Amino acid sequence: MAEKLMKYAEACKQFDPVFGLETHVELCTNTKLFCPAHIEFGGEPNTQLTPVSLGLPGSLPVVNKTAVDYAIKLGLALHCEINEWSQFARKNYFYPDMPRDYQISQYDKPTNGNGYLDVELDDGTVFRVPIERAHIEDDAGKNTHVGGADGRIEGADHSLVDYNRAGVPLIEIVTKPIEGAGDRAPEIAGAYMRAIRDIVRALGISHARMEQGNMRADVNLSLRRSPNDPYGTRSETKNVNSFRGIEKTLQYEIRRQAAILADGGEILQETRHWDESTQTTAGGRVKSDADDYRYFPDPDLVMLHITKEHIAEIEAQMPEMPRERRNRLKAEWNLTDLQMRDILNADALDLIEETVKAGATAAGARKWWLGELSREANAKGVSLEELPVTPADVAQVEKLIADGKLNDKLAKQTIAGVLAGEGTPDEVVAKHNYKIVEDTGAIDAAVEAAFEANPDVVEKLKGGNMKPMGVIIGAVMKATRGQADAKAVTKIVMAKIKS
Repeated sequence: MAEKLMKYAEACKQFDPVFGLETHVELCTNTKLFCPAHIEFGGEPNTQLTPVSLGLPGSLPVVNKTAVDYAIKLGLALHCEINEWSQFARKNYFYPDMPRDYQISQYDKPTNGNGYLDVELDDGTVFRVPIERAHIEDDAGKNTHVGGADGRIEGADHSLVDYNRAGVPLIEIVTKPIEGAGDRAPEIAGAYMRAIRDIVRALGISHARMEQGNMRADVNLSLRRSPNDPYGTRSETKNVNSFRGIEKTLQYEIRRQAAILADGGEILQETRHWDESTQTTAGGRVKSDADDYRYFPDPDLVMLHITKEHIAEIEAQMPEMPRERRNRLKAEWNLTDLQMRDILNADALDLIEETVKAGATAAGARKWWLGELSREANAKGVSLEELPVTPADVAQVEKLIADGKLNDKLAKQTIAGVLAGEGTPDEVVAKHNYKIVEDTGAIDAAVEAAFEANPDVVEKLKGGNMKPMGVIIGAVMKATRGQADAKAVTKIVMAKIKS
């Protein structure tokens, strides 16, 4: 039975939403957090294991130093306080994908605490998201439910467990309650998650591919009548793994909770799950509080001691942060806010920057990645970076245009050849003998033929009406198989109509 929902605008008018995000970022270390098991996405199930991964008796964890350094990097990027002493704790719960029956996490002594992230919305508004902590923990394995609809446990015949992911290092970024967002809460949540993705990629600490589970979020929401009232009872929608899903989860939960509260009902503190197919959330289990996990310090791991000197060493290695980089490139490339948003929405910033570094102009690089190549990616249902064309290829095509060796039509045909696997741009050009017709005699003859075939157009041109010029140029380009230089054609046509 469908749940009762209030219209979104009305819900935000009657209630003040308060939300929080718990973002899990999988680190791209070579080995797991507490053992030397190799990490590789998509490997054969249960092949990336050690006794520590499986929680076998007598196995002892040893912390991965690289994972700790990655956590410090992220803490610096999120303006956190890096604690000199931090501690791992056992978080006790019993799931089939957790072979030890506890997770090694951090509780009251996290590595990073008390930070913030300023996120920029589409209209230029900057909203500060307060961060409670960014702590280190290991991931669970993966359950696959067989026989149920869409891989869900409901109706499944049996479940399979793959422990390859068990022990992979994570950083969990926990925000403080986010207040004052109003009806822009979903937009702010989406912008925040995209900013986190961009930061961890810039730092080189995670691939942050949500479709691969490298990054996911638990979405918490409660409503209250007024910003002056205490927080309401919250729901927590677990493991949402798309930006749009996170935004839709907040919209749905605001509408659902508002309808319950408006009818005098009470919100159940529970975990929920986002269903992409129905665009709804569904109830799971009653939400546990921290006490239910019986946290206590892990006796097999000593406390982490992070010195100021070590923090300074890592800080010296920090790259330019995404927001500063975007502002710099926007100024260097002379872009408007809208043009930069188009680039970001297409996830093309890195590709365009690499194309410019390879020798293209910013305008030329942007034209290809947001035009012809975006259409190709959309048609194939892949991302731009998955296309079989490199920034160097695009820059080479731009150079051929600038050198007068290709026109726009031939350039598009060259890119099509690269996409088809015919080789580099130079190899495609040589294979098909693409070249601009420079023989003015041949162009002149094609223009004369176009004039004879279109006498009415010629009369209009001679009368000063230049609108039908494209008819003549099009006919000449067809006659020369697209190899004539459009500028040369125009020059010859103009000379003839004035003579």
